[in-house]
Amino acid sequence: MLSVTILGNNSAVPAFNRHPTSQVVTLDGTNYLVDCGEGTQIQMIKYKIRRSKISHVFISHLHGDHYFGLVGLLNTFGLLSHSQELHIFGPAALQQIIELQLQVAETQLPYALHFHVVDGNATLVDNEQIRIKSFRTDHRIPTYGFSFEEKRDRRKLIIDKVDEAGIPVSFYNSLQQGLDYIKPDGSVIANRELTTAPVPGKKYAFCADTRYDERIIEHIRDFDMIYHETTYLDNFQEQAYNRFHSTTRQAGRLALKAGVKRLLIGHFSSKYNELEPFVQETREVFPATELAVEGQTYELL
Repeated sequence: MLSVTILGNNSAVPAFNRHPTSQVVTLDGTNYLVDCGEGTQIQMIKYKIRRSKISHVFISHLHGDHYFGLVGLLNTFGLLSHSQELHIFGPAALQQIIELQLQVAETQLPYALHFHVVDGNATLVDNEQIRIKSFRTDHRIPTYGFSFEEKRDRRKLIIDKVDEAGIPVSFYNSLQQGLDYIKPDGSVIANRELTTAPVPGKKYAFCADTRYDERIIEHIRDFDMIYHETTYLDNFQEQAYNRFHSTTRQAGRLALKAGVKRLLIGHFSSKYNELEPFVQETREVFPATELAVEGQTYELL
């Protein structure tokens, strides 16, 4: 099952007990960390996120509220004798920044650290479980969103038909991969008579910091859920544009045009104490809107 846990939902300045951007995408026990603002480690402890299950970290851009917590997390992994290799995806300069911080502290990590440069629209991870892609957003410096697509390539067995045909358990895996069954007498039972097509995997996208930008739509069309920033309420459209951010109704309009099923909103400006007006305004355009609440896990069922 694909799920998203919010660790930080605020913009640049921590305020009102809200923290800078960070969230964890989880699939089948593997955690993928998306952005790592200041305080991310504390949030992980508070909300019982298993750090040992983090294998990949994705940094959207190099504004501090999206990565200032990263070097501390890497150091903690070392102090806890973390041994699993870690893959970090982000803008090119990120590797230089992190390596300098580790170098001046004479830090020797006990695990392999791999940096991968994100530079445009690309496939970053593609394995049996998940496909993760990057896409460019419209922000003041190079910034990337990330899409997570669950893979469900295995067909589902029709157990009654399989039992009736007397197919051995040892062939079940082959059936799920789409192979026909050849009986001892040479006759063939077509796979479509024994299995059903796999249920499509769930899709989630983190749209990062961005102005309203319809070029994003091609990367998130028909997704089950997306996270889109709403730094400002809609009466601050001019300020949002000048600061390369979005408003409530802009996020709702993008979700509506992309045909997504659910919208999470976050990256709230520290000028706002109350968040209910954000969800109210966005729902006027896109009813299936939810606040990205810190500590809450959103499941894609």
